[in-house]
Amino acid sequence: MYDLLVVGAGPYGLSIASHAAAAGLNLRVFGRPMASWRDNMPRGMFLKSEPWASNLSDPAGRWNLSAYCTEQGLTARHAKPIPVEAFAAYGLWFARHAVPEVDERTVTRVTSGPDGFTVVTEDGEALYARSVALAVGVMPFVEVPSALRGLHPALVTHSSHHSDLDRFRGKDVTVIGGGQASLETAALLAEQGTRVRVLARADRLVWNDVPPPWERPWWQSVRSPHSGLGPGWKNWFYSERPGLFRRLPEPTRARIATTALGPAGAWWVRDRVEGAVELLPGHEVATASAVSGGLRLDTVSREGALRTLETEHVIAATGFRARCDRLGLLSAELRGTLATLPDGSPAVGRDFESSAPGLFFAGLVTASGFGPAMRFVHGATFTAATLVRGVHRRLRTTPAGSRVPVPGGRSRNQSPSPVRP
Repeated sequence: MYDLLVVGAGPYGLSIASHAAAAGLNLRVFGRPMASWRDNMPRGMFLKSEPWASNLSDPAGRWNLSAYCTEQGLTARHAKPIPVEAFAAYGLWFARHAVPEVDERTVTRVTSGPDGFTVVTEDGEALYARSVALAVGVMPFVEVPSALRGLHPALVTHSSHHSDLDRFRGKDVTVIGGGQASLETAALLAEQGTRVRVLARADRLVWNDVPPPWERPWWQSVRSPHSGLGPGWKNWFYSERPGLFRRLPEPTRARIATTALGPAGAWWVRDRVEGAVELLPGHEVATASAVSGGLRLDTVSREGALRTLETEHVIAATGFRARCDRLGLLSAELRGTLATLPDGSPAVGRDFESSAPGLFFAGLVTASGFGPAMRFVHGATFTAATLVRGVHRRLRTTPAGSRVPVPGGRSRNQSPSPVRP
């Protein structure tokens, strides 16, 4: 019987595992490390977050992105984006140094019982744990507009379905969405010779400004402080005080989770899009149908004007919707016990524990409770430390001699860092 099973090996799962191992919990970690970063983002993409806001979290802060870049001879500098491939490699490096060995099998089922949880792997092995942390990332929550659902994957895909875009060379592609995924995908397509257009509901595209210099007069910092989610006091609050965010009234949290840090493109991709990509803001797909050679899209503008266009493929860069009913690895009985928020995401307490005792959630699925930081890597630091304290509260005590050795970390015989109850 394990103290904790961590399901997921992305930035949140690896960070939780690092904190849990250092705190002396008997744990196992499941998942292919950094899988979505390695498999679901095209080559040539960059991390939108600042390098200093993109650290995975270990208790000592030893295995951060800056340390990795220094070791590899790379540059991690404010206002200089990091390639996604480099960030994925950093995550693998973090896993080797700060986390117990990761079991790369996929977890297919989690059920609950009177003594804890049963976790079943893809090859049928059952393991038992007193608590489970689900850090499954974003892939279970892919969202595609209703007008495009049901069409063949040869015609419609989600932006997260592509590790490269080579198949679209010389073709005509329509990208739907006004955020970073849409705009950067469109830029990469245009740069490889694809005829591409971006169709977005908003009346105009939004572009983030170049961040202010790291070193600047004190009065500028006071007026608009740096934060892990960008400059400004609102972003600072969302980024650095998720525990206080959770205390806001639920309707306020829901509104902020829906509207804050809305769709926008990074400043460094703007010149790659404007003038190179056909932009159609203020349009939404009303109906879509397969035709010879691709699809026909019937669109409607904000003013109600209709337009029809034909394209060979649609890439829906339309984000993710974190709902409990999309967590197919949870048994129906366990899903049925979960209290949910109005948006369908799980209601979690101050330490990320759900209404099912011992079942914890991390990442995007907690954004409606803890704020926009949970949509970004930056939120992993707060989550990992807070969630592991919550596991301790649930377990009450840590069994002696149950520590898991961590490569490059403290030895089995060293005392773990204290965790306040």
